[in-house]
Amino acid sequence: MKREAVDLFEKLVAQLDSLHAELTMLAKKSPKDAVNEFKLKFINTVIAQCNSFFGEENRPFADFETFVPDSLPSNSDVTFILSQYIECAEKFRADNIRNYGGVWWWKIDREERPSIRTAPPKKIIRK
Repeated sequence: MKREAVDLFEKLVAQLDSLHAELTMLAKKSPKDAVNEFKLKFINTVIAQCNSFFGEENRPFADFETFVPDSLPSNSDVTFILSQYIECAEKFRADNIRNYGGVWWWKIDREERPSIRTAPPKKIIRK
């Protein structure tokens, strides 16, 4: 990965987390209520950026691009989709980090020594 990609990834994950937290609160209160057009515009923007960043192989659903603005999805539908993107983002992150000396780092192209720290993966698979 390039350093710029790490920055973009971290921005997208922060946006996904924030949107998910907001929609989760709404879904608990009114799961079947429709998301308003204003929020949906920003949700779709973040999802489209994630789709572009992740590519076909890392997206949660190959046939899902964004929500259709003309048929507003429910709070619970949006929460469901955002949670899938968050899980795929974590898998992508786990595939692109390494442990060096007990500390987790991003794998950056052409860097002999790691330079961007990160948290450990949420699920460590031991082989």
